[in-house]
Amino acid sequence: MAAAPAIQLLTDDRMLAHEAPGHPERPERLAPVADGVADAAAELGVQLVRPPIEPASDEALARVHADWYVRALASGAQRGGGWMDPDTYVGPDSMLAARLAAGATQAAALAVAGGEAAVAFAVVRPPGHHAAEERAAGFCLLNNVAVAAAALRAAGLAQRIAIVDWDVHHGDGTQAIFDADPDLCYASTHESPFYPGTGAAAERGSGSAIGTKHNVPLPAGGGDEEFTHAWLVQVLPAVEAFAPEAILVSAGYDGHRDDPLAYLEVTEAGYRVVARALGQVAARLDLPGVALALEGGYDLTALRRSTAATVLGLWEGLIG
Repeated sequence: MAAAPAIQLLTDDRMLAHEAPGHPERPERLAPVADGVADAAAELGVQLVRPPIEPASDEALARVHADWYVRALASGAQRGGGWMDPDTYVGPDSMLAARLAAGATQAAALAVAGGEAAVAFAVVRPPGHHAAEERAAGFCLLNNVAVAAAALRAAGLAQRIAIVDWDVHHGDGTQAIFDADPDLCYASTHESPFYPGTGAAAERGSGSAIGTKHNVPLPAGGGDEEFTHAWLVQVLPAVEAFAPEAILVSAGYDGHRDDPLAYLEVTEAGYRVVARALGQVAARLDLPGVALALEGGYDLTALRRSTAATVLGLWEGLIG
């Protein structure tokens, strides 16, 4: 693997303007995640690059989302915003934040595929993996990793892509968007039964894509042992066998034992083990690196520690 000796941190303070008082998906989440990426780079002695971020264009969003849906979100924001469901809101500045989140995730994927970084972490909000083609849900407005995957294809940098998702919630939006796509491997561990109620092991894709989707539900109370076993024994071997040309991560940390919204007991040590194994998969596939986008995670200290552990683990697996 010929990876660039750099880590990219892609974020933008304009995403802080997406806010509803008292909501757990709050602006304060971004700083500890960015700090975690910086902590890891400093510990590794690796250059940390912070490129400027541009909002995702209409063209980029149209590869994933229906035009009417994007227009409806923008119109709602222009009218002052409101609630899409009991969990998901649009405020006056939410569409700029959402476009920046999608743009940063797209840029992270393109940077890694283009050999500019071995690890590129899009520290973004609002998150994205519950957003479907024509639906906002679960704090998510636009599906950031789906936009990034589509951008890789449009740029001719990758056709076969794996999206791995270790958020505590199943990425129902991501799976729905790519359910019938045989060139997109979606792989997830998630607490079950839990919101959004999808992600059964029997959900394997549809049509010619059957067998390209991999879901491993974990019971409440499961910790590092269950989490690492699922990834190392079940999920990552399936991802490697798929032989993707790029790997994207929906990096949620609400499975951490300190998270207030869920009931798994994963620690930063568990995230590091899985990230190291994922980096090793990417290295064996001779990929230039791995791109990540922030999803959930609501304890600020756990976010910083888990993010740092993830970047350290990925680097260990990729570079050795």
